[in-house]
Amino acid sequence: MNFVRDALAWIVDPTNLHGPESWPMHLLQHLGYSLLAVAIASAIAVPLGYFVGHTGRGRNLAVGLSGAARALPSLGLVTLFGLWIGVGLGAPMIALVLLAVPSVLAGAYSGIEAVNPATVDAARAQGMTEWQVLAQVEAPLGFPLLLGGLRSAMLQVVSTATLAAYVGAGGLGRDLFLGLKTQDYPQMLAASLLVLTLAVALELAFELTERLLQHRQTTPDPREIP
Repeated sequence: MNFVRDALAWIVDPTNLHGPESWPMHLLQHLGYSLLAVAIASAIAVPLGYFVGHTGRGRNLAVGLSGAARALPSLGLVTLFGLWIGVGLGAPMIALVLLAVPSVLAGAYSGIEAVNPATVDAARAQGMTEWQVLAQVEAPLGFPLLLGGLRSAMLQVVSTATLAAYVGAGGLGRDLFLGLKTQDYPQMLAASLLVLTLAVALELAFELTERLLQHRQTTPDPREIP
């Protein structure tokens, strides 16, 4: 309990609340790295997942690559790219994107595949092009599963982003590794608690978004009620 008390005292200590090396700045760095990594992963994986889900081509390859990528060790990736690229943000960002892509890819193609084929056939029967079927029917109906993939990717990236400090890129991992180096265990615990709090906050944000989407899907539009 003393460690917890000391960790909370470290968090509210004014000397740790202000300045470029304060934990709020590291928290913003950590959140920024995580959002950027998931955004880059989404730019790669969502179009690919939609192509796989809509056409059915390359599904086995996508599933195999996703499974293999999930097994990659986080620290090993950061170390490998750190040795290849050097210290800075580049190495951990590549590793974070590689870790996020499988979950986003799985959410994208699973969402498209989960759409009722009868709905897709009805859209085609109305004269929609394949692009219109994908953009106006499959993508909106499959969005909840894509959101689930984004949620899984974000949580994995937030927890792994602590390793960014391992190659000098900052974030909350900087406080954690500094505490380890100086044997300041309350600082280490405080940094861990902050990462945990950030992960829980993002989890709640995704949960709230999913509930709002479900509410909108189950609530009839008043304009459609006779």
